[in-house]
Amino acid sequence: MSGDSDCTRTSPSAGSPSDNEFLPDRPKYVCSLSPDLITKAREELQEKPEWRLRDVQALRDMVCKDYPSLGTCLDDAFLLRFLRARKFDYDRALQLLVNYHTCRRSWPEVFNNLKPSAIKPVLESGFVTVLPRLDPEGRHVVCIRPDRWTPSNYPITENIRAIYLTLEKLIQSEETQVNGIVILADYKGVSLSKASHFGPFVAKKVIGILQDGFPIRIKAVNIINEPRIFKGIFAIIKPFLKEKIANRFFLHGCDLNSLHQNIPPVILPEEYGGTAGKLDISAWNELLLASEEDFLHDFSQLVLPCDSSPHDMLVSGDADEKQCDDSLRGMKPQLYYCY
Repeated sequence: MSGDSDCTRTSPSAGSPSDNEFLPDRPKYVCSLSPDLITKAREELQEKPEWRLRDVQALRDMVCKDYPSLGTCLDDAFLLRFLRARKFDYDRALQLLVNYHTCRRSWPEVFNNLKPSAIKPVLESGFVTVLPRLDPEGRHVVCIRPDRWTPSNYPITENIRAIYLTLEKLIQSEETQVNGIVILADYKGVSLSKASHFGPFVAKKVIGILQDGFPIRIKAVNIINEPRIFKGIFAIIKPFLKEKIANRFFLHGCDLNSLHQNIPPVILPEEYGGTAGKLDISAWNELLLASEEDFLHDFSQLVLPCDSSPHDMLVSGDADEKQCDDSLRGMKPQLYYCY
């Protein structure tokens, strides 16, 4: 089903007893959250089960009124991701949804032909994976290892595609929508030449997606084995991170004890001083590759109508982007200095 067809269909008014009975072709939402997570969502995300479908319908109505050509999926479960990511603030959830589509349409190198089989070499390299066990807060830990990437094999955008698909898979879970995720990035062996691929354009795009263009709650970013060069990169990027996100970055160096204060050894592989055995990437790779048809179906609903353009739907300001460009332009000299 397309976003256009949904928006042209008459929608029931907000607060109607059963929105789904008016839309028989839309999957009916069934909450999968445990009682504890329902309570957590109420306390942390302002989510009230008794108002949930009313809130979803309100967001759907806003999309149809303000962005009728957005070409988005309007299923309850899909829209809930954006409401939860913005604590059920309708306006901020709408902006996030528009930014989500703008990001996808403005970076074709990353989002064209985006499917698990297309990034199989990245998965097999072990650049990105998800640890098998959740942390004590019920959060998945996404493990990123840049040293596994050989730039001569494929461009950096392939790594970004793999990370994006990993996040798309994780956010399908309502538990992840409520609990968020934790990132563990191991920068062991990252050289200046490899770091130089993460230039101003890529940096701005990635920051934009993670902060304002994807419905996921990043609760902590743990950096380990970072070389001196990373401190130079982070010093340049930090001004463009929202304060809340910047405060969730933890630079541990080679100190495993410091890492263990944030991520308990019981869920970490041996490579990081943990007791969960050797790091095994096969289980996550198999899960992601087995989701090919699901991704093809989901992404087929996110189409760019012929009468609209990414620029028409861009919410963030051009001035902020120019400031980011100007400030990041001096990255390379500073990287050489730090190195």
